[in-house]
Formats: sequence, structure tokens, C-alpha cells
Amino acid sequence: MSGKKEDEKVSPVTAFMKSENKVISLVRELLWVAAVVGVIALILFGVSGTWPAVVTIESESMVPHMNVGDLVFVVAKDRFGDLQSREEGIATGTVKFGDYGDVIVYKPNGASSVHPIIHRALVYVNAGETIQVPSGNNLTTYTAPSEGYITKGDNNRVTDQLGWNDYRGLGRIAPVKNEWVVGKALFTVPILGYLPLNIVPVAAIVIAILVVHELYMSRREKMAGPAKKSRKQKK
Repeated sequence: MSGKKEDEKVSPVTAFMKSENKVISLVRELLWVAAVVGVIALILFGVSGTWPAVVTIESESMVPHMNVGDLVFVVAKDRFGDLQSREEGIATGTVKFGDYGDVIVYKPNGASSVHPIIHRALVYVNAGETIQVPSGNNLTTYTAPSEGYITKGDNNRVTDQLGWNDYRGLGRIAPVKNEWVVGKALFTVPILGYLPLNIVPVAAIVIAILVVHELYMSRREKMAGPAKKSRKQKK
């Protein structure tokens, strides 16, 4: 008798996986969705070598080469070739997204408290170096307070280092140090970036669909029960 009782015991995991309880079924499906998202994130990180592996274009600063709602796949700065500034791109003939050099994703002044910026790296400068940079239709003299990349949106009239006196409470944007570079843009997918931009409502819609699905399946099973009994009685 004791052997039969042991055989009848079901592990908590098995009970959870086979449970027909509405709440447990919903939790099970949500966990499945989370697991799929996690696997996709791991694959993206493995391929790109950096995080975030994808970013969304939220402004028109890179028009026409990148547009609002574009999803940008980002890779580590040394993956698939060294990072090249526009100056280096002109020398090597390397064109990325309609112009010379790489488009980089960087943390302004190294801050993680604001969204990273995705702009083109124009040239790498040393501390104290004086260069000519775009300012509207003209060039203006700029002396770098520190070493790093001078950056600019393709659709902007001035470089990031001249564009804001106080960028979101961080002060003026300094030349981008190597350690501030999250990665470089590899390719874009139009429109798809609107999904991350609206992740909260999208998540709410997914959960609502799962809830409705569970309610529908539960009701369907209840309605099927009497029908089965009726068929058995007729037999």
C-alpha cells in the first residue's frame, strides 16, 4: 500500500505545470512569456557584446539616416571592426548610415541617469586640442576640455558639445570618453522601435489577452462538460 501512495505523490513543479486553476494557468503563461523574453535578451547580448543591444530613435536628430521609431541594433565598439570617427571614415572610405564613420550610442558625461544619445562620432580629440567644428552654416573654434569624441546628430546644426549649456542637469556635454561609449549602430529596423517606446501599454495588452484567453478556455471547458455527459447518456 505504501508503494502505491508514493507513486501517487506529485511534485510541486508537476502540480504547477498541470494545474487547471485559472490563476495558476495565468501565472504559468506569464512566466513562459518572461522566459522567452529572457532567452531573446541573452541571445542579443551574446551577439552584440553590449547592453542595451537595441535602442529606439526618439528624436529627429539623425534624420534622414535614422527616423523616429526606428529600432537600432547596437554592437560593442570593437565588434565587426574598430570604431571609426567621421574623420577616419573619410580616410578609409567607410560609410555608415549615409555618411562617413560610425554612429555611436553613448552616455552623456558618463551619466546613467538619462537616456543614452545616438549620434555620429566626428573626430577624436585630445585634452586642450583646438579644432573647427560645425556651428550652423559655419565653422567655429572649439577647444576640448578633455579627450574624447566630438559628436553630432546628422540633422543637427551644431555638435553635441556646443548644443546645450546644461544638458538635463549634467552641464555642457563633454567630448565622449571611450568608457562612455555603449556601442555603435549596426543596422536599423523601421517602425519596430515604437514597441519599446510604448512598452507599458503593450505589456498591459499582452496581459489582458492572456486573461481573456484563460477565461475563454475555462468557459469553453465548462460548456463542453455537460455536452459530454449528454452524449454518454444517449449511448
